[in-house]
Amino acid sequence: MISNTNFDAPEDITRWRTLALGIGGIATVVWLVGCFFNTEQALRSWLLGFIFWGGIGIGSLGVLILQYLTGGAWGVVIRRIVEAGSRTLPVVFVLFLPIMLGVTHLYEWTHLADDKIIQLRQPYLSVEWWIFRTCLYFVLWGVMAYLLNKWSLQQDQTNDPQVALKLSQDSSKFSGPAMVFYVFVVTFAAIDWVMTLDPHWYSTMWGFLYTAGWGLSCFCFAVAILALLADKEPMNRIVGKRHFQDIGKLMLALVMVWAYFNFSQFLIIWSGNLPEETTYYLTRMKGTWGIIGVLLIVFHFAFPFLVLLSRDTKRNAKWLAMLAIFILLLRLLDMFYMIGPSPMIGNHGEEMEFHISWMDFVAPIAVGGIWLWYFFGELAKRPLVPINEPFLPDAIKHGIEH
Repeated sequence: MISNTNFDAPEDITRWRTLALGIGGIATVVWLVGCFFNTEQALRSWLLGFIFWGGIGIGSLGVLILQYLTGGAWGVVIRRIVEAGSRTLPVVFVLFLPIMLGVTHLYEWTHLADDKIIQLRQPYLSVEWWIFRTCLYFVLWGVMAYLLNKWSLQQDQTNDPQVALKLSQDSSKFSGPAMVFYVFVVTFAAIDWVMTLDPHWYSTMWGFLYTAGWGLSCFCFAVAILALLADKEPMNRIVGKRHFQDIGKLMLALVMVWAYFNFSQFLIIWSGNLPEETTYYLTRMKGTWGIIGVLLIVFHFAFPFLVLLSRDTKRNAKWLAMLAIFILLLRLLDMFYMIGPSPMIGNHGEEMEFHISWMDFVAPIAVGGIWLWYFFGELAKRPLVPINEPFLPDAIKHGIEH
C-alpha cells in the first residue's frame, strides 16, 4: 500500500483555479450583455461553449469507464484527472440551465406546431419531454460517476489490499453495462441538444460522432493537464514517457474513429441522396463553410494522424500536449461547423449562410472558465494517483521503462 502523504495536488492548482474563475466570470458578464441585445445568438454561442466544455466533462466519464474496462498503466495515471472531470457533472448541469430556460428562443421546432413532421414527432419532441429527458440524462450520468468515484475514494481509505482489489474488480464489473448505457445516453443527448437545431434533418451516425468526439476531447484535455503536472511533485515521480506514448496511441485511434464516423455519415447521406438529408452537407460545402470543412479534414484528421504516427512525438510530453491543445481548438471548430449553419428561428427552415458572432468567442471562454474553476477544485480534493490501486506500482514501473 502507498501512503497518500506525498501525493497531494500542487499549490499551483489554486492559482489556476482562481485565474479560470476570473476570466470565466468576466466573459460571462460580457455574454449576459450580449444576451440582452440578441438572445437567440447568445444562446447558440452558449450552446457552442457548453457542447465543447460539457463534452469534456461527459467524455471524462466515458474514459473513466473505459479505463476500468481495459486496464493498463495509462488509465491509472490519468484516473484522477478523468475522475475530477466526471465530478464536474453538477456544474455542467448548471451551465446547461441557460439553454434549458431559453429552449423556446433557441430551437426552431418549438415554434412549428403546425409542421407535419414536427406533429409526427409529438409528444417526443415537445418542450416538457425535452427538459425531462435532459434531466434524466444527467441523473443517469450522475449515478455512474457517483458510484465509480465512491468506490475509488473507498479504495484510498482502506488499509486492506484485498478490499482494495475487490473495489477495483467491482468497478470493472460495473463498467461493462455502464458503457452500454453511457453510449445510448450520449446518443440521445447529442440528438436532443444539437441535431434538433435543424428539426427536419436526421442522421443515424450522430451519436457515434459525439461519443468518439467527446472521448477524443477528454484524452486531449487529460494529456494537457498531465503534461502541466509532469514536472511538479508528485507526478514527476509517477509519469513517464511510455504513459504519454500510450495515451498518444489512444488519441491517434480516436482521431481515426472520428474521421471514419464523419466519412460514414457523409457516404450514407450521399448514397441515399434524399433532399431532407443532403441539405446539411450542401450548405456546409459552400463558401466559408466549405473552407472550414476542408480545414477540419486537413487539421483535425490528416495532420494529427501523421504527427501521431511518430513514436518520438508521442513520448515527448510537451510536443504531445501542444498537439492535444491544437486538436482541442479544432474540436471547437468542429462544434461550430455543426451548430453554426443550423436554421435560426424565423429563418423558415433554411440553413444559414456563414456568420460568426463575437459571442461565439466570448461564450466558450465563459463556459470554460467556470468549468475549469470547478474541475481544478475537484482535482485538488484527492491524491493525484489512486494510492491503493493494486496495479499502481506496475503502472509507475511501466512509465519509466524504455
